[in-house]
Amino acid sequence: MSRPVPLPPGPAFWRGGFDALPFLLVFLPFGILFGLAGTVLGLSFAQVMGFSAFVVAGAAQFTAVQLMDAHAPTIMVLVTSVAVNLRMAMYSAALAPHLGGATPWQKALMAYSMTDQSFVLADALNESAPRAPLTTKLAYYAGTASLLVPAWLGATLLGALFGPALPKGLALDFAVPVTFLAMIGPSLRSVPHLVATAVSCVAALALVGLPAGTGVLLAAVLAMIAGARTEDWLAHRAARATSEGPK
Repeated sequence: MSRPVPLPPGPAFWRGGFDALPFLLVFLPFGILFGLAGTVLGLSFAQVMGFSAFVVAGAAQFTAVQLMDAHAPTIMVLVTSVAVNLRMAMYSAALAPHLGGATPWQKALMAYSMTDQSFVLADALNESAPRAPLTTKLAYYAGTASLLVPAWLGATLLGALFGPALPKGLALDFAVPVTFLAMIGPSLRSVPHLVATAVSCVAALALVGLPAGTGVLLAAVLAMIAGARTEDWLAHRAARATSEGPK
């Protein structure tokens, strides 16, 4: 993923779309897979497309249709889907210092179009150009979303219409782990990051038997705690070394 640089709003918009292009390799098979899954589980074409258009959250959508297929209570479907998507709240908190000055309608559009990939790209811009104007940051985010959201809807459409005709051995689900590895890898730049990643991997495997993906959520919480404690320990050690001075 290329590092964004400060640009006027117009070029920043196109830069955002350009930087988001590699993620189409993930969005297309993932969206096709959801369109196919929804159709196979008995949803109508309108329901499948409405699902993707109103939710725009692949993991939560897959969780919801699986629970619906298992005849889970509606409240369980809603609560579990929201829990799976709680990471979006963390994304919003991370972007707020940089994009918090947006107008209410701009915030609403960002909330609607928020994806893992748009967050990663926007966060990279914020880190590389923290003093860039708000208009540039908003334009860059809009460029990423303007490519990724239509791609998600278009892929869902293809899956709903033509998914059943795809070869049964075609493993489209490879897109999910690949996209998260591609997003997380470049962000592992410090010891706390590495500790959090290791804890999340071990915990997710240890808690894999818990229902409705709750093991992954607990693993995420444990990883954040481990990363924060590691960062505090390193800061304390550095402060103590500074106070003691050279001997």
